[in-house]
Amino acid sequence: MTFLGRVLGALLAPLVAVVAAMLITSVVILASGGSPGEFWSIILSAPADRVYVNIINQTSMIFLSALAAAIGFRMNLFNIGVEGQYQIASYAAAIVVGAAILPGFLNVLLGLVVAMLVGSAWAGIAGILRVTRGVSEVISTIMLNAIALTLVGYFLNTYGIRAGNSLRTKEIPESSQLAGWTPFLDRDGAIWTLCILAVIAGVAFSFVLNRTSFGFDLRATGMSETAAVASGVKVSRMVVIAMMLSGAIAGLIWMPAFFGAAHTYGSTFQYGLGFMGIAVALLGRNRPLGILFGAVLFAFLNEQSNRLTLETDISQNVVQITQGVIVLAVVVAYEVVRRRQVAAEQNRVKRELDKARATTDEAVSA
Repeated sequence: MTFLGRVLGALLAPLVAVVAAMLITSVVILASGGSPGEFWSIILSAPADRVYVNIINQTSMIFLSALAAAIGFRMNLFNIGVEGQYQIASYAAAIVVGAAILPGFLNVLLGLVVAMLVGSAWAGIAGILRVTRGVSEVISTIMLNAIALTLVGYFLNTYGIRAGNSLRTKEIPESSQLAGWTPFLDRDGAIWTLCILAVIAGVAFSFVLNRTSFGFDLRATGMSETAAVASGVKVSRMVVIAMMLSGAIAGLIWMPAFFGAAHTYGSTFQYGLGFMGIAVALLGRNRPLGILFGAVLFAFLNEQSNRLTLETDISQNVVQITQGVIVLAVVVAYEVVRRRQVAAEQNRVKRELDKARATTDEAVSA
C-alpha cells in the first residue's frame, strides 16, 4: 500500500467516528426536545481564555490516564483499575507531602515517587493474581477499584480534617505548591507546572516501546504469548511488570492538579479520569499521538459543555453520549478499514502471483 493510502486509511476511521457521533448526538437532542443547532454552536464555538487553560490542564491528566491503560492494552491486558490506582496513589501522596518530611521541591519529588510506588503496588496485585491464580485482571481490577474507594473513604473519615461539610487531608506547605504558568490574565488561571509529566511520560512510553528490547518483548507478548514463550520471553514476569508500570503511570494522573491547584485530597479530587483514560486509549489505538488527539478532544468537549446548563436547557451529560459514540464508532471504523486494507493487500498479492505464474507459463511454453 502506498504512503498516501496508509495516511488516508488512518484518517478515515476518526473522521467517520466523529461524523457518526455528531449525527447520533443530534438525534438524541432532538428526541429530548432540544435544539441540535444550539448545542453544536456552543460546543464548536471558540473557547474563552480560561477555557483554553482548563483544556490544557485536563488534557495532561486524561493523557496520563490513557497512557496507563495503553501499557496494559499493548500487552493484551485490560487494566480496568486505573480509577482505583490513581485514587489511592493520590491519597497516599497527599498524606506524605502534607507531612512535609522534606523541604521545598524535594517534597514534590517525594510525593511523585510515593504516588508511583503506591499505584504500581496496587496494580501489581492484579498482575500477581493473574499469573499465580489465573484470576482475570478485568475482575480483579474492578474489585480493587471498589476496595481503593472504600479504603480512601475510611481513612478520610477517620483521620481527615473537617472543612465545612467535607473532609480533606492536611494542606501541603506553600514551598511545595507549584504556581504554574499564566499565559493570559491571572483571573484566567494557570497551566499547571506538572502538566510536563504528560510530555515526559509520552516520550518515555514511545521510546521504551519502540526502541528497547523490553518494549519488543512487551509488544510480542501482547500479539502472541505462544510466540513470545518460544522466543524466550518470560510471560508471567512481563504480565506483572506491565501491570506495575501501568499502575505507576496511573499514580501520576492527579499530581498536576494536586500540586498546581488543589493542595489537599478531599472535595477537590476529580473522579472519573481512570475510566475516561480507558476510552481515550481505545480512541488513540494505544499510541501516544493518537492518545494525545483523543485527550484534547475529550478535554475540549468536557470544558465546552459547561456552558450548556447556563445558556440552554440541554444537559451537559449529552456530551458523554458524544464521547461514548466516538469511541464505539472509531473502534468499528478501524476494524472495517483494517479488513478493507487486508483484502486490498491480498488482492494485490494475488495479482502479483498471477502475473508471475503467467510469465513462468510463457517461458515454459517457449
